[in-house]
Amino acid sequence: MATSPPRRGRTPDDVHAQRLRAQRIAAPADDVAAAVAALCAVQAQDYAGSLWALGLRTHGATLADIERAVAERRIVRSWPMRGTLHWVATDDLRWLLALLAPRAVALDAARLLREHGLDARAFDDARRIAERALRDGPAPRDALYAAWQRAGIATERQRGTHLILRLAQTGVLCQAARIGAQAGFALVDAWLPPHTGTLARDEALARLATRYFAGHGPAGVQDLAWWAGLTLGDARIAIAAAGDALARDGDDTAPSWRSATAAPAATRRERAFLLPPFDEYLLGYRDRAALNDADVARVVGRNGLYAPVIVADGRVVGTWKRTASREGVAVAFEPFAKTLPRAHLPALRAAARRYAEFFGVSVLLA
Repeated sequence: MATSPPRRGRTPDDVHAQRLRAQRIAAPADDVAAAVAALCAVQAQDYAGSLWALGLRTHGATLADIERAVAERRIVRSWPMRGTLHWVATDDLRWLLALLAPRAVALDAARLLREHGLDARAFDDARRIAERALRDGPAPRDALYAAWQRAGIATERQRGTHLILRLAQTGVLCQAARIGAQAGFALVDAWLPPHTGTLARDEALARLATRYFAGHGPAGVQDLAWWAGLTLGDARIAIAAAGDALARDGDDTAPSWRSATAAPAATRRERAFLLPPFDEYLLGYRDRAALNDADVARVVGRNGLYAPVIVADGRVVGTWKRTASREGVAVAFEPFAKTLPRAHLPALRAAARRYAEFFGVSVLLA
């Protein structure tokens, strides 16, 4: 168990400031792969949004830098946890899959059999066809679907999506560089660096806890369990196994953990950021400490989709929209209050310009 004595007196503002630094929002990394590795995994189900999630966490990065990191196989997009797409460093994908994917597979097995007729034999047939289809290199999703269809494996009504998910969860395939407008898929053993060995479960849990709290802390045991798709019991084992790599804050009724080497939070000042939909700053925790309960419906729609958010001094204070045109990208702020504090406007304008710079377009502030 982490042995550092609890540190009391931390305010919510302290927690937000520390999380902004740990997540590389307030302290961007110098390299795309380093930014991804710092968080262990970065939510990526919204592709365009996930590109900006990496861009805002990397000093001076452009869209081309992200695409280059994918093409150079330094980062990879796959489904390592919760059946949800994430960016991870290529060296991290295999051990994360081995540790976290089996529970997600087991939890979904009965539903996939009942709703889609997908059993072990169906997945095995799909694996063999995919291995043949991808043996000469990456292929777009449509080509993979066509290969399955020719072999008599139906892909309609989300069946193809579930086939891809299962083969990704079992370490057969992953996403590669995009091919045209489509995601490209490749065999893991062909696309990623050679396998370097298997971690024992306790070692993998210790690594997971160390990396999660380094990139998301301060956070609690339930946050780790939610983020990784672990049971609470396994999350507690992971924290204990991490040992002195973690330091504890709070008291015995509400403990939280952070990296033992985390730098102190920066002095509070008026800072604001434009975060993409499904950003780790919200989805990296079970609680929504940065978002007032009254405003949840403005951020999380009835369909479960998250809106892009404005974060000021660590708290979600509104949403924002982008509209593309021939002249550039129009960025409009939609605060929860009637207006945004004037002190935040320069930072938000700068964030909008940074967003446009990342995608290589002009910005029009509405």
